[in-house]
Amino acid sequence: MGNMNQMMRQAQALQRKLQKAQEELADVEVEGTAGGGTVTAVVTCGGEFRSVTIDPDAVDPDDVEMLQDLVVAACNDALRRSKEIEQDRLGGLTGGLGLPPGLL
Repeated sequence: MGNMNQMMRQAQALQRKLQKAQEELADVEVEGTAGGGTVTAVVTCGGEFRSVTIDPDAVDPDDVEMLQDLVVAACNDALRRSKEIEQDRLGGLTGGLGLPPGLL
């Protein structure tokens, strides 16, 4: 029974550490780019979009679709990078628990 209590305490401590780390990560800003940097998106590791910046030279009234694609690509790049940072930071806390990717 003592082993079970100790495991529960360890699980609760891990849960607190993970929650604290997630709260700290929530405001970490990550930048993604597309089109060689002509479009930049900034998101937080909490999944909140903060900004999109478009180089005026990327604006072609005759090719709005390309600009739309660049904005989507920059946003996706920023989200991908934010997930990588999150996995790197939270993965160290879970150690050898063997949790599937994306679970945290």
